[in-house]
Amino acid sequence: MTAVVDREGRVLHANPALEAGLGLSRRQLLGQRLEHRLGRRGPLAQALRQVLEEEFSSKRFDDALLARPGAEALPVQVIVSRTDLPGQLLVELVELGQHDRQEREEQWHRQAQASKDLIRNLAHEIKNPLGGIRGAAQLLQSELDSRELREYTRVIIHEADRLQGLVDRLLAPHRRPHVVAELNIHEVLERVRSVILAEFPRGLEVVRDYDASLPELRGDREQLIQAVLNIAHNAALALAERRAAGDARLVFRTRVARQVTLAKQRHRLALVLHVMDNGPGVPEHIKDRLFFPLVSGREGGSGLGLSLAQTFIQQHQGTIECDSRPGHTDFRILLPLT
Repeated sequence: MTAVVDREGRVLHANPALEAGLGLSRRQLLGQRLEHRLGRRGPLAQALRQVLEEEFSSKRFDDALLARPGAEALPVQVIVSRTDLPGQLLVELVELGQHDRQEREEQWHRQAQASKDLIRNLAHEIKNPLGGIRGAAQLLQSELDSRELREYTRVIIHEADRLQGLVDRLLAPHRRPHVVAELNIHEVLERVRSVILAEFPRGLEVVRDYDASLPELRGDREQLIQAVLNIAHNAALALAERRAAGDARLVFRTRVARQVTLAKQRHRLALVLHVMDNGPGVPEHIKDRLFFPLVSGREGGSGLGLSLAQTFIQQHQGTIECDSRPGHTDFRILLPLT
């Protein structure tokens, strides 16, 4: 939410997000003193003066935005900065909850990127000697007459192939070109639903809760299918006990959100896609590292599914969040629409 104000704090311009936040039209806001819409008198005027007199290049403080009568005050961080026009200042109001979320996202993104770079470099270093080990084992196998000894070489070849597959999966997102086109997210979900029900035909209900009014989005169909499938497949595996009892439930829900900030960019409309299950929840010890490569809460899991899903969604300028407790896990994918 932003406004351009004069040196007295009177509104010269307000963006649609501020109009929506206050429940007022731009015409109604023009000429009003912005501090009358804040919970405290004084801090804004002081910040405007300090920035105008170049005591600070920008000034920020916490306050509350007062919307229409009867509505709850919205905690915000107010940021005052200069513009190129003399006597005019830019005032940004960032929801404190959203501000905290953005900081968490940025910190997570930096940590995850460092982890992914390390894993990718390590995968490249493993790839070449792995091929040499496999080739040497094949040559040795052809020279051996003993069936018992050839069994050892078969183990070496099998394990080399398994590690090669793991390395290929680590490198896959950075090899495949990003193919973007108009697509319907519900067609993506129907494809995922059919795959999940084919693999888990008994004891699992996959519920559709779609918003049919959602517009199409631009994206890579195959990457989005793979991202949602990785999340849904993990959920289905976590529902093993529920499936055995016959009451496992997986829900695909789509909704639209307005005025959403993703990767520091404000979007008028965004898709919110929920993949929810009634399983045991994400183990506490991996919640903070859930999307890191090679982190898995399941015995025998590679720990790549959610990492790849996050990579694919980030390539669409989106993000994935997770809210989990016993009996309810909700993976929430946010993707920009406009």
